[in-house]
Amino acid sequence: MTLQDISDKLEINELLARYCHALDEKDWHSFQAIFLSDAILDFTAFGGPKGSPAELQEFFLPILGSLASTQHTVSTVKIDLAGNSATARSAAIVPMTGRTPEGKETTFVSGLWYEDSFERTNDGWKIKSRKQVRSWTANMA
Repeated sequence: MTLQDISDKLEINELLARYCHALDEKDWHSFQAIFLSDAILDFTAFGGPKGSPAELQEFFLPILGSLASTQHTVSTVKIDLAGNSATARSAAIVPMTGRTPEGKETTFVSGLWYEDSFERTNDGWKIKSRKQVRSWTANMA
């Protein structure tokens, strides 16, 4: 592995972490900056859309707005580099807290895989495509 490979993998891992923080902090400017302008995101595994980052943001707004908190985590990232492009598969666990209609606190957890493709730009690595693959869910109410 070359120093450039190490640098590229660290930058891609940082990009994945910024995605998690942007969602949990509802930082939509940072969220949009993670993706190429023509990125395609497939979140149909959990009932979401397949479309642009802007369409995914519109999908997330009411969901994240109704939750008390979320904590997106990504791990076991496997990155394959190919010059100015790359692919990755990573595991994600997402606990979410909210309240039932009766006011009782509830926690719901999703386990999934992200299948991503990336492209190096003048501004660093960006996500070109992202697909969620459902693994499991649990209601911890």
